[in-house]
Amino acid sequence: MLDRPGHPLRVAELRDPEPGPGQVLLEVHACGVCRTDLHVVDGELPHPKLPLVPGHQIVGVAEDGRRLGVPWLGWTDGDCRFCARGLENLCDQARFTGYDLDGGYAERVVADERFCFPIPQGYSDEEAAPLLCAGLIGYRSLRMTGDAERLGLYGFGASAHIVAQVAGHQGRRVFAFTKPGDVAGQAFARELGAEWAGGSDERPPEDLDAAILFAPAGELVPTALAALSKGGTVVCAGIHMSDIPSFPYEHLWRERSIRSVANLTREDGTSFLALAPQVPIRTTVTSYPLEQAEQALADLRAGAFEGAAVLVP
Repeated sequence: MLDRPGHPLRVAELRDPEPGPGQVLLEVHACGVCRTDLHVVDGELPHPKLPLVPGHQIVGVAEDGRRLGVPWLGWTDGDCRFCARGLENLCDQARFTGYDLDGGYAERVVADERFCFPIPQGYSDEEAAPLLCAGLIGYRSLRMTGDAERLGLYGFGASAHIVAQVAGHQGRRVFAFTKPGDVAGQAFARELGAEWAGGSDERPPEDLDAAILFAPAGELVPTALAALSKGGTVVCAGIHMSDIPSFPYEHLWRERSIRSVANLTREDGTSFLALAPQVPIRTTVTSYPLEQAEQALADLRAGAFEGAAVLVP
């Protein structure tokens, strides 16, 4: 339970949530730990519901036995001008799991059934949890790169380790960028199909057609732009990023572009979760007991594990 941003989570005994109309009650089997959770807990995202149960990569089982996943997008109004255009991810009234709505750092959770996804077979609960945000946001980011062949991934964490597999499946060439000196992270990227891996302070051996920034570091935007070929795109995948410094117009000229990703749509979820077993995507997870949520967040902040962290009640 988060009582106040910037303060540690606390263990709390809460009454079981009761589902309302259109909602489903889930027994939580696993919940991924996301960098967005860090932004919420650290106060970098304003005005969360307080007190708050964080967590938005939830795998749970309904009372009727269905195994369902609950993502970040938890509710939309369905009739605003964005929803009407198929852009429910931009709905002005949207509510988000683990931010506006209590999430999955818990034993039970309620969710709007319309925004839940069936979990594909072949994945354990822990393996499936990172697919629900690291995978979904990564997949939406990848789609924004169009048909880019030479793809740079800046920050090789939970999302990038999934996107690298999808990109390889699609015949793209992956160039991975880690923190300078992170030899282990670079080896992990090569294991997952990257043909080159180096520090974010290095130039790739070839100009990139597109780059996705998973690291929330604004200073990497000019770096990635400078590594692009003409007509290339930089996609900023995070919900929060430090300020982007000024850079020469030369880096943007020749029809290069910068885009951001905001949230996800249900169509993203349906498409990606159908694709995952075909690749097949394999997630690398480090599991923590639910009561060690604070430690999992600290390890995420420190980059102490490869792939994704998952809480298990």
